[in-house]
Amino acid sequence: MTGKNLYIDPQRLPRHVAIIMDGNGRWAQRRGLRRVRGHAAGAESVRVVVRLARELGISYLTLYAFSEENWQRPAGEIRALMGLLVRYLRREIGELRKNGIALRTIGELGRLPPEVQEELARATAKNPPAPRIILTLALSYSGRHEIVRAIQTLAREVQAGRLTPEEIDQTLLQRQLYTNDLPDPDLLIRTSGEFRLSNFLLWQSAYTELYFTDTLWPDFREQEFLEAIADYQRRTRRFGLIQEQIAADSDGI
Repeated sequence: MTGKNLYIDPQRLPRHVAIIMDGNGRWAQRRGLRRVRGHAAGAESVRVVVRLARELGISYLTLYAFSEENWQRPAGEIRALMGLLVRYLRREIGELRKNGIALRTIGELGRLPPEVQEELARATAKNPPAPRIILTLALSYSGRHEIVRAIQTLAREVQAGRLTPEEIDQTLLQRQLYTNDLPDPDLLIRTSGEFRLSNFLLWQSAYTELYFTDTLWPDFREQEFLEAIADYQRRTRRFGLIQEQIAADSDGI
């Protein structure tokens, strides 16, 4: 696939892309609009990116939709965000299923309003049996809380005598994470010019390629997504190895 002055190698796509969708509020403020208008504009970028990820052949797409820290925002903005989420689900779920896109969620979903929980349950119940892509929404999500929750689960197993501390390793802990059935992200994109993970997929991003762009999320569309993929394809992923080891492995030595 090609974008403006870009070529995307279909054989070197990231399997899993995660995105911190940042900049909705600033996008609205720069236009003299209420912040909620920025969130509404950002919903269109979600549609564009989900569709393009499916067309490219990316298998997993995870979007940071609402963090645990976002509960500290003004109550009116939170209500508006939750309303937007419900409308998005009602409007898009048929299209998602038609296009082979399965929806899943991670986070402290019990904190979400009942209407949102019910809509999410209805949406995920309609997932296609053989999806082309898994779309994961991180809602009321905290990477630190996720890790603490996993450790607490293992601690209870130790306390019950079903596990010893020496048996706990990375694999065992990873099985207790929300993302236990997902591969780690290959590429993590953050929009709006900020250079931080903001408590998103902290464990899972140990070897993830990071891509930062000044583009605000409502302006992040096909070209911007393709630029991120093209940048990823220009990199060499070493996973702690040196370049000579990677070259030798690729040569079958």
